[in-house]
Amino acid sequence: MAAPNHQVNHEYESGELPQILVLEPPPIMQLYGDQFLKDFRVLKAWESPLPLDQFLTTHAHSVQALLSSGRYLLTGNIIRLLPSLRLVVTTSAGLNHIDLPECQRRGIAIANAGDVYSEDVADMAVGLLIDVLRKVSAADRYMRKGLWPTKGEFPLGSKLGSKRVGIVGFGSIGQKVATRLEAFGCRIMYSSRNKKPFVSYPYYSNVVQLAADSDVLIVCCGLTDQTRHMINKEVMLALGKEGVIINIGRGPIINEKELVQCLLQQELRGAGLDVFENEPNVPPQLFTLDNVVLSPHRAVHTPESLAAMCDHVKGNFEAFFSNKPLLSPILNE
Repeated sequence: MAAPNHQVNHEYESGELPQILVLEPPPIMQLYGDQFLKDFRVLKAWESPLPLDQFLTTHAHSVQALLSSGRYLLTGNIIRLLPSLRLVVTTSAGLNHIDLPECQRRGIAIANAGDVYSEDVADMAVGLLIDVLRKVSAADRYMRKGLWPTKGEFPLGSKLGSKRVGIVGFGSIGQKVATRLEAFGCRIMYSSRNKKPFVSYPYYSNVVQLAADSDVLIVCCGLTDQTRHMINKEVMLALGKEGVIINIGRGPIINEKELVQCLLQQELRGAGLDVFENEPNVPPQLFTLDNVVLSPHRAVHTPESLAAMCDHVKGNFEAFFSNKPLLSPILNE
């Protein structure tokens, strides 16, 4: 992408601290505070006694940059209250919480998490898959309940090697998942918006066909209008009774009601889920199933990745206020 033309005020040159608006504290600020942004003036909307719209109106003409997380919707109404806004930096890889058309219309640049989380998310995907196949969490519960002496041997799990793995979404995370699973001897296939010219794995334009040819489906794509409920009952039935679904993307990419029904009716071998449709609420039926492994949306969060994200966010803001290219641009002005 071309370097953005930010047209910012030169606070660095004038000696004034550049101003950054934060609507609610992202995880990096909850863990590390705002010390990593000490070179900026941070406006913390959640600490103001004013209603949000009044707070934004008060600072409407001074805010050029905003720090966002995936937990708070950055709607068109909020964006329109900030006529001087020129940059949104989000700590998430996904962008479904941001009104992208409004940002594009206004010429607001967007920078996301880039590849900062990719290693950790890929690790979690593999961890969930091994747990489901080898019944690690289920065996742990079996042991803790003292069932080994009374009920005997625990049921066998299934090996990971030689499994046919279909990866839905083949960006940075999907590619790192593939690299890890190839080392286990898995056969990799993938689906994405476009075929990757540098990738030798078989490409599928149709997710149903990908599922039909796979033992495991790993969801790594972002949430858009096109991917919402993309993994539906048709896909699950194509995957089959021995199939496993892993989701480290976004909850609504899977039709959760249909997934629960397929699991209850034993139309799938199991599932490993880090994300859900209505977080933090999880369908209670999933708690009763030993072939389902659950994680509270923590795939991206390790101390190492959050520390790296602090540097990444700071670097994007420094680039913006110095009129240099962003580190991880999604939309340029």
